[in-house]
Amino acid sequence: QVQLVESGGGLVQAGGSLRLSCAASERTFSIYHMGWFRQAPGKEREFVAVCTWSGNSAYYVDSVKGRFTISKDNGKNTVYLQMNSLKPEDTAVYYCAASRFYSSTPSDYDYWGQGTQVTVSS
Repeated sequence: QVQLVESGGGLVQAGGSLRLSCAASERTFSIYHMGWFRQAPGKEREFVAVCTWSGNSAYYVDSVKGRFTISKDNGKNTVYLQMNSLKPEDTAVYYCAASRFYSSTPSDYDYWGQGTQVTVSS
């Protein structure tokens, strides 16, 4: 059982930056592909980014390409989401998740964190 705990959310002005962190409880974290998802009020959970278990490859939803970067530090059992040039439409609860699959589909993910709120003001 992998427990995931996100941190780093908050309130930021448009154009600003935040870095989200997701700490895992188990050393087996290193074998999982890690994803970030987000959910805005009244909307479905949306894929944001995923990286491979090694952290050597990643892909992103088109709306965040060039602004967000996902990275994974297996030595620290932590995955990060660096978010730059934030926009009001990025406002959501952000979740990290672990999967055996390199996937953008939420149902492919085995473990989820509790989420962290990101609010971008205009």
